[in-house]
Amino acid sequence: MSRKYPYGKGVVKLVSTKWLKAHLKDRDLMILDTQPNIHDYIQEHVPGAVYINEGLFREPLKGIPGKYVNPDAIQSVFRRLGIKADVPVVVYTGTGPFKGWGDGLEQTMVAYSLARFGHNNVHVLDGGIDKWKQEGYPITKVFPKVEDSTFKVKVRREFYLEYDEFKRMKDREDVLLLDARPPNVYEGQGPWIKPGHIPGAVNLPWASLMDEKNKRLLKPDKEVQAILKNSGVSPDKTIICSCGTGREATNEFLLLKMYLGYPNVKIYEGSFTEWTSYPENPTVVGKNPR
Repeated sequence: MSRKYPYGKGVVKLVSTKWLKAHLKDRDLMILDTQPNIHDYIQEHVPGAVYINEGLFREPLKGIPGKYVNPDAIQSVFRRLGIKADVPVVVYTGTGPFKGWGDGLEQTMVAYSLARFGHNNVHVLDGGIDKWKQEGYPITKVFPKVEDSTFKVKVRREFYLEYDEFKRMKDREDVLLLDARPPNVYEGQGPWIKPGHIPGAVNLPWASLMDEKNKRLLKPDKEVQAILKNSGVSPDKTIICSCGTGREATNEFLLLKMYLGYPNVKIYEGSFTEWTSYPENPTVVGKNPR
């Protein structure tokens, strides 16, 4: 049985390329291109799409990199983009025809950030622009005309955990902590000052949920459910999504919270980067959570 689009139960939903083509000329629809480099967008984009780079959402805070920007700072960006809180926004990315840097996470990162800062109707393009092009739908080099909006940021504090909250609740029996990074960095040494993972974290690589050839395309529902079951993920638990910097975790947060409608899902935005910035915090090396 194929998915019915828009697919999901939250303020962020998945839409298909077919759905976007049918709604491409809707006056009350905005499209955001989040390809990894501006030259990718310049070379080709979906007609009507406005460019935004995911890097705008994060900056250092007290020396720790990758923390979300001040709400006032992103509000001015949203207004210049012409974003309105209740007008549907379709977010997509791609491999990038000019630079080829895309890993597929740009669209989940931007979609999460839009919802985090108060947008009420976000759509993620299942398969991204790569699938869009494969199916012969139009692309362009023309930039759209955009007028400033009056978007007012409202941070959804219920989506995420700060460091102290995370530390208090991560070891509770009703909590399942996920680590979305690849197995090699979960088990061993990545770029961080310490190897391994946060004690108790179960490895659920975000890429395992996505199509092998297109990391912007979610696997069929049966396969997704089997992967989740195998990792002990169920809606009766409080799920904390984490990774290296909080970026990979957006993929799993959107899946569990927004698409599948699990009631208790949080994202630890600081993730392993913040955890290992405290020298006293232990880490675990190897396949086992503890």
